[in-house]
Amino acid sequence: MTSTSTTKQPVVRRNLRWRVVDIVVASVIGVASGAVFLVWNVASEPVTGPLGALLPGLQALGHGFWLFAGVLAGLIIRKPGAALYGELLAATVSALVGNQWGVDTLVSGVVQGLGAELVFAVFLYANYRVYVAMLAGMGAGLAMVIHDLIVWYAGADTLFATVYAVCGIISGAVIAGLLSWLAMRALARTGVLSRFAAGESAKRV
Repeated sequence: MTSTSTTKQPVVRRNLRWRVVDIVVASVIGVASGAVFLVWNVASEPVTGPLGALLPGLQALGHGFWLFAGVLAGLIIRKPGAALYGELLAATVSALVGNQWGVDTLVSGVVQGLGAELVFAVFLYANYRVYVAMLAGMGAGLAMVIHDLIVWYAGADTLFATVYAVCGIISGAVIAGLLSWLAMRALARTGVLSRFAAGESAKRV
């Protein structure tokens, strides 16, 4: 009778409870992202307006700049609620300073944050590879599209709705997803995220 031995790998338990440092850094991300939102609130029309004039709905290619806060917070904090918190806080900053969308800015923040949050939840807050970041951006983009087509573009024709949806999701994947992942990696390699799992993962690559 031959006995075999197997080496058991230690089980690493992830702590999904928020620490004070998580709240502080997530708040910094949210406020800083809100400042970017304020700039894009003004710059979006001159930049994306010509796209919409070329083909209605194409302007959504730039909407990812309103979606990245939740994805970036989720990638760095890696705790339940981080994506929702980051996006909502950024939207709150935008709303408090004032913009053309008023209170609906907060609704958008919740909807878009949940879109990203649900993707991270599907992966059990354990996978933060680039494709997951892009999927989270797409989730935020899809949530934005659904909200906007109901609230702002009710009754839009099929062509507009289709172009707007495709462009919004692509923008979410590239701007909110891929660029946020690259920003997270760049920050991690500077050492400023050493107290986070994001910083530890950068050391292994």
